[in-house]
Amino acid sequence: MKVSVVGVGYVGLVAGTCFADGGNHVICVDSDKRKIDKLKNDELPIYEPGLLEIVQRNVKAGRLSFTTDLAEAVANSLVIFLAVGTPPASDGSADLSAALSVAEEIARLMDGYRIVVMKSTVPVGTHKIISDAIARGTDHQFDYVSNPEFLKEGMAIEDFMRPDRVVLGATNPAVFEIMKQLYAPFMRKEERFLTMDPASAELTKYAANALLATKISFINEIALLCEKVGADVSMVRKGVGSDSRLGPAFLFPGVGYGGSCFPKDVSALVAAGESLNCPMHITRTVNEVNQRQREMFADRVIDYFGGRCASARLAVWGLAFKARTDDVRESPALYGVERFLDAGFTVRAFDPEAMETARAVLGERLVTVPDGYEALEGADALVIFTDWQEFRTPDFERIARTLNKPLVFDGRNLYEPAQMKKMGIEYHCIGRPT
Repeated sequence: MKVSVVGVGYVGLVAGTCFADGGNHVICVDSDKRKIDKLKNDELPIYEPGLLEIVQRNVKAGRLSFTTDLAEAVANSLVIFLAVGTPPASDGSADLSAALSVAEEIARLMDGYRIVVMKSTVPVGTHKIISDAIARGTDHQFDYVSNPEFLKEGMAIEDFMRPDRVVLGATNPAVFEIMKQLYAPFMRKEERFLTMDPASAELTKYAANALLATKISFINEIALLCEKVGADVSMVRKGVGSDSRLGPAFLFPGVGYGGSCFPKDVSALVAAGESLNCPMHITRTVNEVNQRQREMFADRVIDYFGGRCASARLAVWGLAFKARTDDVRESPALYGVERFLDAGFTVRAFDPEAMETARAVLGERLVTVPDGYEALEGADALVIFTDWQEFRTPDFERIARTLNKPLVFDGRNLYEPAQMKKMGIEYHCIGRPT
């Protein structure tokens, strides 16, 4: 099948590459010439494990190409995926201007029937806005499909190749069969195709992300209560997660959620409810709890040093909002680093992948080093924000020996308190006796 994908961010580039790997001919198009030039030179504009190898394989096979020319993509595709950004507007709602602009241009360029598929996360009602815009701009027939993505950064390839489900929202039943053919290489079980109306498909995405964010905020509140009553949140988490009705996923306490999806989507769902006089009380609180969690952890470090912040140095491990990505959007780590710098600390940070993207946000204020142990030299404490695999089993003796004082603030509960005590390391974590 001939496919094009507009937008080469996380969603668009992963989707386009995987569709090509499934035997389709895919054109990825983006208005950012810098991104397209990098892709043509075997460089990725994002970090995603395993993605570069698949891109290279499909470019070599002639199934995957990159361009800034939308006309080329529209002329040579039956199915056109929209994977453009929908950033939050000032009121928290999703900004659809980019998606609307691309849809209007597609309508102008169409020379026959096309299937326009919305892959970006968009508010309920977007299907009508985009469909009306295309209909105004062309006399050709088209179908609109809402096909929200459910990819986890750092595991996007696996999620796309082996999806839990594929959600398809459309008004024309015939288009479902075409979409099922497109996804067939990745879907061995027919029941995992969920077909519905476009509005339900749009809301499914927001509801799923809001519920996952709710689990994170809930366990973070329980962790704070554990600290007050002397309970261990790791034990509570296991007890709760073993209930088959609940499950253990997303019940890991820490410094709060970040990234491009949860903060934006939760805010957009709240804004949608307000615009329709349907207040989303639980969802609003989820965001508030998440913000309080990152504030609490930063305060814990700052309060420990009291009036000595200006003379203290911190080593920071982790800048990305989660492991296996270079994404620092809404990262609790960047929030914490900014708080530390404002308090007067000297900070040196390390992250396996996100130092360049973090410097693009914090500029010269952020001092990074090429190795985590180098960050420890001369530091008065180690602060951990991201659960990278290489941080899970470090050389504890070296940590204790290198720091001015063996002091660790762990925002991800990576270590066992008893082990840290045995190593002579003062250990502060989330919701666990230390």
